[in-house]
This record gives sequence, C-alpha cells and structure tokens, in this order.
Amino acid sequence: MCRLLAYAGEPVALGSVVLEPEHSLLRQSYRPRHQAHGRINADGFGVGWYAPDARPEPARYRKPVPMWSDQSFANIAGAIRSELFIASIRNASPGIPVNEANTAPYLRDQWLFAHNGYVLDWHGAKGSGIVLRRRLSDASLAATEGSTDSEVLFGLVVDALADGAAPSEALASVIRTTLALAPGSRLNCMLTDGITIVATACGDTLFTLRTERAAIVASEPFDDDPAWLRVDDGALVVAHRTDLNVGALP
Repeated sequence: MCRLLAYAGEPVALGSVVLEPEHSLLRQSYRPRHQAHGRINADGFGVGWYAPDARPEPARYRKPVPMWSDQSFANIAGAIRSELFIASIRNASPGIPVNEANTAPYLRDQWLFAHNGYVLDWHGAKGSGIVLRRRLSDASLAATEGSTDSEVLFGLVVDALADGAAPSEALASVIRTTLALAPGSRLNCMLTDGITIVATACGDTLFTLRTERAAIVASEPFDDDPAWLRVDDGALVVAHRTDLNVGALP
C-alpha cells in the first residue's frame, strides 16, 4: 500500500537518498519494483528528519500530492542534511481520505512512525478500527489528527512506550495485539526516536542495506547494490548508524 525508507548514518542530504538513486522513492511513487499491493503511490508523501543541533524534536514535511509533483521538496531536499530520517510515499487504503493529516510520517514528541499495510476489517460499527481506537489513552486519542489505521497503531505504540516498554517491545506488542484482533493484517511499520530505528516485516516486503557509512531499512532497494538483503516475513529490524540486527518478531 505504501513504500517506506529509514536512514541512519553519516549526515547526508535528504535528496541523495530519497530522490537521486535510480530506484529512489521518487521513482517508486510511479514504478515500484517489489510492491505486491497497489500499483502506484501517488496519494501523498512525507519525510521526517532530526536536526539535534537545532532542536530535540524532529522536523517534518508532508504533502497529500504525488512526490513527483512537488517542486518545492525537490528544491529543498538537496539542502537539508541529517543523520537519521524516515520517508514515506502513500497509496491510500480504501475508504481513508487523502489529506495531510493522513500522510506519514506521524509525529509525537521525539518519535516518528510510518506504516505500510492495512488493518483488516477497519471500518464498520464493530470493526477493528473501533476496537483499537477504544484502547488508546486519552492523550493519544487527543493527539490523533487523521483517520488512518496507521495513526491509531502509532498511538498504541506511544502508549506502550509511556508505560515503560522499550521501542522494539512496544512495536512488537502492538503488532501482536492487532494480529490477534484482525488476522492477516499487513503491518510493516517503522519507528524511530532519532537514535534507534525499529522496523517490522509483517505481510509486505522489507530490505536492509549496511554500508560503512549507514544502515538503511526500506520497503524495496533504491539501487541494484548486491548488499541489499531481503528480510523474512515475521522479522524485526533494529538499526543504528553503526549497526543493524534482524531477529524474529517476538
């Protein structure tokens, strides 16, 4: 339904990763190579990045338009440098509006979150959307801006973090809860606090790339480097700028 990318490493311009590679997110917005669900990702895009010298909270740029149509982002992306960022292009789920509030990445305090997939049986008076929304804390419910299943998942993750869970366990617990309620949901998620990236492979493609300069996690490779590794379904990835580990989703 979407394509995601997370980068942690030496400072680079956003455009050098998001726009310039041969099979970058820009090209994936209209010609993805590994997308099994949907054909194009033209329902919006967003990037969230960290600039710790300026402020502790991440910055974010989101638009409910195709990435290829936004000349402003193409202009600024080459001038913004960061050690860690998340980018997303969107193929909207049926019944969920296309607007900025529904466009990833989602932001709370120091946390950024993006989701590729769909929670089954989301709509309806007794659907999974109603059940999961009722499990949100008052703070997370009040902070919810849009109407996506993704933002509700993020709220549940933030609530688990507030209860003391580590990022990997917070994300894993929400995946388990959602699958128990709506089996067969696709829940490829990415979460970061500006230091650690946690990502899940759950129903869709996920790849990793480890270089001397960076650790990258993405829905699909942005080039043909043979060092890209496909992540098995049911796995959890934990990445920092100096290391990357893949294990079973607990």
